[in-house]
Amino acid sequence: MKKTIHVSNQGATLDTSRRNFLKLSGVGLAIAGLTLVGCDNNDDFQIINDQIYDLGTGDVGILNYAYALEQLEADFYTKVVNNFYTGISSIEKEVFTDLYHHEVIHRDFFKAAISGATDHVLPKLEFQYPNVNFNDRNSVLATAKALEDTGVAAYNGAGKYISNPAYLVIAGKIVSVEARHASAIRNLINPGSADFSGDDVIDANGLDLAKEPKDIVMAAVGFIKTPFTWKERGIN
Repeated sequence: MKKTIHVSNQGATLDTSRRNFLKLSGVGLAIAGLTLVGCDNNDDFQIINDQIYDLGTGDVGILNYAYALEQLEADFYTKVVNNFYTGISSIEKEVFTDLYHHEVIHRDFFKAAISGATDHVLPKLEFQYPNVNFNDRNSVLATAKALEDTGVAAYNGAGKYISNPAYLVIAGKIVSVEARHASAIRNLINPGSADFSGDDVIDANGLDLAKEPKDIVMAAVGFIKTPFTWKERGIN
C-alpha cells in the first residue's frame, strides 16, 4: 500500500529578498506544497546488524542514498557557517549561508518524505573531515567544490534507477540546485572564468557528468563515519 506525502517548506527561514545567482523563487527546490506518492511495501530495507544499515531496494534505496548525501552536505556547510574561515569576504559569507540553508532544506525534505512513506529511514549519520582545515579558504572551497560536483553527478547517475515519476521530478529539481551550487563555488575559486561549467564536469555533448552510486560512495567514504551498505548497488 502506498501513502501520500505532503511536504511543505513552511517555516523555512531562508532569506529570499536578495537577488543573486543562488536565489530560487519558493525557496530551495520549490518544494512548497509538493505532494509525493509513497514507496511500495516491496521496496525493501534491511538492518544488517545493530550498527550497519542497508539502504534498501527500489525507490527506498534511492531516497536513502540521496538522504545520506544531503546529510553530508548539510553537515559540512553547518561547520563552515558556524566558524567562517579567517578573511572571508561578505560575498563568500552570503554564498555559504545560502548553500547551508539549501542543503538543510534538502536534508529535512528527504527525511520527511521517507518517513512518510516507510519506517525504514536511514538514521542520522556521523561525518569526519580529517583533511579539511575549516579555517583555510582554499581547503574549504576545494572541499565544497568536490562535494557539489559529486552531488550533481550522484543525482544524474541515480535517475535511471528511479521508478516513481514523482521522485524523478524531485530529483530533477534538486540536481538543478546542486548544479547552481557547484557553479557558484567554482566562480569563487576562479572568478569570471569558464570554470563554472568546466570541461572536467561538462562533456563534449554539453551534458553534465553522471556517476554510478558505487563510485559516488567510494568518493565520499572518507567523510562518512557511520557504516552502511547498499547491496542492490554493489556497496557492501
